[in-house]
Amino acid sequence: MSEANNHSTSNEPQASSEYVQPIVAPCRKVPTTAPFVWLKKGWKDLVQVPKISLAYGVIMMLISVFITWVAYQAHSIVLAIAITAGFFFLGPIIAIGLYSLSRQISNQVEPQFFRCLREGQKNLGNEMVLSFMFLIVFLIWARAASMLHIFFPSSMQFEDWVMFLSVGSAVGAIFAGIIFCVGAFSIPMLMDRKVDTVTAVVTSINAVLKNKLTMLVWGLLIVVLVVIGILTFYLGFIVLLPLVGHATWHAYKETIDADAWELGPGLGGPKQK
Repeated sequence: MSEANNHSTSNEPQASSEYVQPIVAPCRKVPTTAPFVWLKKGWKDLVQVPKISLAYGVIMMLISVFITWVAYQAHSIVLAIAITAGFFFLGPIIAIGLYSLSRQISNQVEPQFFRCLREGQKNLGNEMVLSFMFLIVFLIWARAASMLHIFFPSSMQFEDWVMFLSVGSAVGAIFAGIIFCVGAFSIPMLMDRKVDTVTAVVTSINAVLKNKLTMLVWGLLIVVLVVIGILTFYLGFIVLLPLVGHATWHAYKETIDADAWELGPGLGGPKQK
């Protein structure tokens, strides 16, 4: 009888003592006024590393001017809208260097451009996967935009343009919302922690959905800043785009609790929590 009991006990599943890492990092509830605080902190980072930040802004401004020139040469406002949208769809990836700078500042490490390159290189695999995801979304959007354009005559009156831009903006907003949910926190998390792309993306989407109103305010602020940049003939991009990039890092740090994952490359030690 005792042998049978011993046998059955030995066959019972043993509780695993190994730590199973979660698929999603927990997020904090942040107030609706938080985006303004993020911008304030982003401005402090920009002032601390003005040369590198503004150099990034100048590059983005020149790319925008080039896009406009290409569209002008093609005599197509539709092309300008499509290329510009693609440029901003990939914006979260382009801003990796700014996230790295803010990460160095927050960890009291001297901000260096070459350290940004090294961190980006070590995260290249996950960054490429995420870039590919963004590219797929953009290509789907571009296809939807081209199909939408078929339904409008080549020579349109003012009312036709209003209708075209309204419908196109609504369709574009859907795809922009997808990119926003995926990229809001995923790329800073990839820069900050040793985490896979799936976990970073799921974490970002979860945090956006649990802070809907705050993230709506944040998204509208980004749109307003981009519009200001366009209305200033792209000169505003020199300051505004780096500002948004730095602020995005602080949005991630205040919203995502990623302490369960090890620090990513480039830093280390107990400074970052």
